Amino acid sequence: MTPLFFGMAGTELSDAERSFFRDLDPAGYILFKRNVVDRAQLRALTDTLRDISGRDDVPILIDQEGGRVARMQPPEWPAFPKAELFDRLYDIAPMTAIEAARHNAHAIAATLHDVGITVDCLPLLDVRQPGAHDIIGDRALGAEPMRVAAMGRAVIEGLRAGGVVGVVKHIPGHGRAMADSHIELPVVGADADALETDLAPFIALNGAPMAMTAHVVYPAWDTAACASLSSKVIGEIIRGRIGFDGLLMSDDLGMHALTGDFGQRAAGVLAAGCDIALHCSGDMAEMEAVAAKVGPIEDRARERLDRAMATIAGGASKASVAELIAKRDALMAVLSA
Repeated sequence: MTPLFFGMAGTELSDAERSFFRDLDPAGYILFKRNVVDRAQLRALTDTLRDISGRDDVPILIDQEGGRVARMQPPEWPAFPKAELFDRLYDIAPMTAIEAARHNAHAIAATLHDVGITVDCLPLLDVRQPGAHDIIGDRALGAEPMRVAAMGRAVIEGLRAGGVVGVVKHIPGHGRAMADSHIELPVVGADADALETDLAPFIALNGAPMAMTAHVVYPAWDTAACASLSSKVIGEIIRGRIGFDGLLMSDDLGMHALTGDFGQRAAGVLAAGCDIALHCSGDMAEMEAVAAKVGPIEDRARERLDRAMATIAGGASKASVAELIAKRDALMAVLSA
């Protein structure tokens, strides 16, 4: 097995992708809107990925947050609310907001489990800061760390109840960034004391099964490298100060916050301490460049991967998507009262 999560180009695997994935045995896969048509097609695609890997529990990821980040969309699947609405509900009724977030995540998980997707890149634990770039914005669960942590925990629990592993992101915090790391490299100039606010939700949820790094530079910790490429940030802050010992994946290697060729990027995030390098585009030339610079998965990373996937080994609850959405909407009705 290689320590890679790969995307793919289309709605079914090409012969070249089948051969490449079979020979390489990536640790898992990630899906995007370009890979999604309907339930039957998506289930066939995930079944193919399981067959190729030979693992019933192979991680198959997606970003299904709700709001503006949703790879599976109406009319085939329900639209889910943006995180900001749960934050607004928390202002009125905190426990109601937490329970609504749990039911919402459970409903998302039920839609994913139905088509064979096992990991959702959710929840965001980024603490929203005034004036920051809106790449996080309404995707955040709030501007107060313990509120973010409480609802983030509910999201992880709801996903798990539906048979899906949650991924906390973007560790150690993207909420202050003044730039979009998809486009350029953000530099967060806050001092270490101020950054304790950003760390707090991740510390509270340091037992999460998986986490995704931020392609953000924090000069208070490392003046040269972004978190994904910084052995100091990963070792001292993520593994040390936060105390996270779950599976750590990089954010996408294709984002413009990173430089160098794709092989260098993959080798760099793994050398810094990420367990898995994430490559999303499905571009075969890029994937080949990544694979050329990556060796077998390390034992500790494999143990973390197995431990994360074991959190859903008991399967999913029998609750229906419609039932879960109805429960969520009844709790959120106060927002429109």
